[in-house]
Amino acid sequence: MSSIRLGFDLTIEQAQKLVMTPELIQAIQILQFNTQELETYVQEQILVNPVLEQGQSEPEEKDRREKIRDADRDGERMSEGESGEERRQDEILDWKEYIRDRSYGDEGYGSWSDRGRENKANEYEKFVTNDVTLPEHLMFQFQFAAKNRSCRHVGKYIIESLDENGYMTSTTEEIAEATHVPEGKVKEALEIIQGFDPAGVGASNLQECLEIQLRNRDALTSDMETLIEKHLEDLANNRLSAVAKEMDLSVQDVQDMADVIRTLEPKPGRQFASEMTTKYIIPDVIVERVEDDYVVTINDNSVPRLSISSYYRQLLHKADTDKQLADYLAERVNSATWLIRSIEQRKQTIYNVVTAVVNYQKDFFDHGSKYLKTLTLKDIAEEVGIHESTVSRSINGKYLQCPRGVYEIKYFFSAGVSDSAGEGISSNSIKEFIKEIVEKEDPKKPYSDQKMVDIFKEKGITISRRTVAKYRDEMGILSSSKRKRY
Repeated sequence: MSSIRLGFDLTIEQAQKLVMTPELIQAIQILQFNTQELETYVQEQILVNPVLEQGQSEPEEKDRREKIRDADRDGERMSEGESGEERRQDEILDWKEYIRDRSYGDEGYGSWSDRGRENKANEYEKFVTNDVTLPEHLMFQFQFAAKNRSCRHVGKYIIESLDENGYMTSTTEEIAEATHVPEGKVKEALEIIQGFDPAGVGASNLQECLEIQLRNRDALTSDMETLIEKHLEDLANNRLSAVAKEMDLSVQDVQDMADVIRTLEPKPGRQFASEMTTKYIIPDVIVERVEDDYVVTINDNSVPRLSISSYYRQLLHKADTDKQLADYLAERVNSATWLIRSIEQRKQTIYNVVTAVVNYQKDFFDHGSKYLKTLTLKDIAEEVGIHESTVSRSINGKYLQCPRGVYEIKYFFSAGVSDSAGEGISSNSIKEFIKEIVEKEDPKKPYSDQKMVDIFKEKGITISRRTVAKYRDEMGILSSSKRKRY
């Protein structure tokens, strides 16, 4: 049995390890936050750090400075000894100019209200405060159609029990039991509601929804009713020949009825506002075209404006006698300074990344989605000189507004295939090509996936049939057998 040697030794060795300080963790979090998350985080920091205060926006700051300058001018006039008569004369002249600038005229009060507003970006009067929900729309109609109080009571219960698509979530028996009225009264109220706009509301399933819409159009024939109740799945798979044979009709007749059914709304309630909170997209970056180039600008409205309170800064200088207070204020000021610096660093990083993306995808901004190139995080990381993880965090949940619309920045990063020249073509571009091919095909002889592969080959793009099928499914385009028309 060997003995165990116990003792102490001094050794020197080198080791690499990453030390994540609280400040570094905060900077990483701030970079990854989207606009709403950053705003929430800043508000939390303002509550816990009294040194921080929210700065004013540029227009507010400009108005404040103008008011200060106006007050200074008034003070100067007073000090120069202007008489009361002269000041009143100036006020009269100012009012005349005020009225003249706003174009009051003989046309009346409303004639001037919309003048001089062409350059205003936001006309808040044009925005509604809320949208009408489906229950509100139905209740408005039901108050004029209800026959008596019990009918109104049952109808209100039915309307409130509809789901967001306008379908019944309870049976007439359950509603009768809950409202303590005969089932016949429930069916009577339900029949009234099923005649309301939007057509098809109050149905218990898809078949009944479609039949209600056709009944309101006086287009519900016996053949149409049979087709809806027994052959909807066949219609979805475009098996028109089998349906025609079973119903003893021509394929053309079945196709005509199928075309009518496709014009119906399977979810009549979805056109109305949801009771869930609507989240609006605030673009983090704005890309504008200036002549033949594109200018990238960070949306200042998406970045909170913070500053360090001048009161606490002065208090810090006066806290020499109280070491505990001085240490606390110094810690709070340092924390606030680091937060402001991290937000500015986030702003600069996003700007650098988006500028590199815009330069790389210039063909997209010039010509559209078909000219989107393949782009990876590594490409931008090497271009900007940062790590791939930093690029990933800087585009996470961020949006870009450009002349072609609002896009998530991740949209510009996608894999793809290579063309004959060796340049990468984005998967989004391939999808645009597939969509264009389907739109131009003969409906009676639609292109198969293999035929699309051959068309791409003629364009110098090598792509597999499986890839074409994958992109087609992602866009919701049916296979050639289901797209075929007779």
